[in-house]
Amino acid sequence: MNGELLSRHPSLLSGAAFAIALLVGLAIPVYADLMAGNYIRLMVLPALIALGFVFCVDRLFLLGMVLLFRAAGDLVFDSTKFSLGPISLGFGGLVNAFVILIAVLLVAGRPARFPRTVAQPWIAFLLVALICTLTAPEKGEAIRSYLGFLSYFAVFLSAFYFVRTEADFKVCVKLVLLSSLLPSAYALVDVLLSGLPMGFQGYRLKSTFTHPNIFAFYLTLVLCLALYALKSPRIQLGAFRRSALTLYVPYLLALLLLTQTRSAWMACFAVFGIYALMFERRYLVYLAAAPALAMLVPSVRDRVLDLGSGNEVVQYAKLNSFAWRLQIWEYGLRWIRPENLLLGYGFGSFKFYSPTFFPFSGGVNFGAHNIYVQTIFEFGLAGLAALSWLFARLLRTLKRMARIDKLGAFVAIALVVEYMIISASDNIFSYLAFNWYFWFVVGAGCAVVLRHMEEEREEPVAVRQPLIRAAI
Repeated sequence: MNGELLSRHPSLLSGAAFAIALLVGLAIPVYADLMAGNYIRLMVLPALIALGFVFCVDRLFLLGMVLLFRAAGDLVFDSTKFSLGPISLGFGGLVNAFVILIAVLLVAGRPARFPRTVAQPWIAFLLVALICTLTAPEKGEAIRSYLGFLSYFAVFLSAFYFVRTEADFKVCVKLVLLSSLLPSAYALVDVLLSGLPMGFQGYRLKSTFTHPNIFAFYLTLVLCLALYALKSPRIQLGAFRRSALTLYVPYLLALLLLTQTRSAWMACFAVFGIYALMFERRYLVYLAAAPALAMLVPSVRDRVLDLGSGNEVVQYAKLNSFAWRLQIWEYGLRWIRPENLLLGYGFGSFKFYSPTFFPFSGGVNFGAHNIYVQTIFEFGLAGLAALSWLFARLLRTLKRMARIDKLGAFVAIALVVEYMIISASDNIFSYLAFNWYFWFVVGAGCAVVLRHMEEEREEPVAVRQPLIRAAI
């Protein structure tokens, strides 16, 4: 509609372009002064102008470009942050705003494509989160986290406009696989900069991400999609690409080991194990040998054996990470008063109150490391019910994908189950980059199901039409 209006009135386009140019010209000196000579920050404004131009030309293309490079974004985004009074801004936040705006405009432009069935639980969860944002102990941090949730939903919704046919689902898979090239390449740089410690003792690889766990969960997602690309008859790979991807998988597995994230190891092993049982039994032989080979790496062996000690709470004892998690969950849940069971203490309250209810905090504001405990504490039973509804609706929808693409349904369901499992031991809500890729892939899978259901409803009409014409 806006494009038609501007094409009919060229003077409006010229006036808008002049106004934007004038504002940018006035803003540049002020912006340069705020950046205090930081060249990386100075690049934010031209990059933002470029994003705005692509946004006007093709929003879905912009979304694809964002997803292609977002996995490597944290490395740059953190260096672009600056303070404007009490507000902390950065290029990453501006990209998030673009993603949310893209979803809003896509829905406004074609409301008929809005996936009501799978969006309803998402909207319910966001409404509960919004109420709890208003009651949060730290409003600024709660608003920032809520905008993160909105961006997850925006990426999920955008997938339904990105995927119009089954072929588009394959494009989504390839897009996420390509997004891993920069992080996997930079991982080598990360290892070299670490000084190659003996046996990688105490070393955890994070590559372009801000934490090793985020990189680990991202790798498990990429490995699942690599499995789909190699084994699905729906994706035709040339000899060179197939060979390259086949060699790429063990390299990604090696990077996953170096992250030292045990929950990601177990999730990845479970996915490949279930795949072997359901599709190719011969892979069980390789899986049986994998743990023994992994235990030959000293750092991996130490991480596994660490779970066998430090499980009891005694004076001056050092708890292992799992036992520590059990303690903070127990103290957090016991601290909840009956009147706060319905809507919790507000968004971000677990981390805010953890020094109060957790005697082993040492004054540090620890997160819950469990989204179910965090949800009950911050959003109450209402939030947990909405979250459970969301997961149940996703699994129910993706189950129908088996009639269209059995392996695709397996991978999509495995990703959701994997997400639910690792959510029981990590602060998964705060891992923005990983969540974007997860919700994009899951949204793409759900979009394939809904498109197929629409075609089934339309097919009888298409079949009857020639018969009616023949009768006439």
